Amino acid sequence: MTSKQRSYLKGLAMNIDPVFQIGKSSLTPEVTQAVDEALEARELIKVTVLKNCLDDGRSIAQVLGERTHSEVVQVIGRKIILYRPAKDETKRRIVLPVK
Repeated sequence: MTSKQRSYLKGLAMNIDPVFQIGKSSLTPEVTQAVDEALEARELIKVTVLKNCLDDGRSIAQVLGERTHSEVVQVIGRKIILYRPAKDETKRRIVLPVK
């Protein structure tokens, strides 16, 4: 992903609310599956890591990205932005700028 594409996604993500909150149980298989389903439906999601979670936001973002095969767009403090294009091309809503 180029910096131009990442910048475009950051701009889109500014207007969306967090879809998930990760708490003290950290990343469970259920949370990972729910994030995967949300990525398929929305393509771009925002996740909040609560203060009672012992894990670091960056490490959670990296693990979520690997498990859901998505791109970590940005991590700011306790907010994570993930992007993955929909598998069905007819359902894709976000068109990234050309490299």
